[in-house]
Amino acid sequence: MKPILSPAGLPVKDGFVVIDARGHRCPVPTLKLRRQMEQADNQIGVILWANDPMAQIDVPHFCNQNNYVLLSTEAVDEDWVFTIARAGR
Repeated sequence: MKPILSPAGLPVKDGFVVIDARGHRCPVPTLKLRRQMEQADNQIGVILWANDPMAQIDVPHFCNQNNYVLLSTEAVDEDWVFTIARAGR
């Protein structure tokens, strides 16, 4: 399953990019998050969808280590939805 940026049907917030990393195992969801956060300067943040249980540990740790703000973590069915923003936005 290939991750999709801004997939149809997933909720989107202005200024946020949606990454669908469902079906990928550690460390792929966090690597996709890192790549997107480093890539686009004009975005506020990322909404990351993942279903790997390790993402619950990896994503908050990644945010703490890289000065990003984990705005929310939400369980939706068997998926995790992380909303991550750049610090100071």
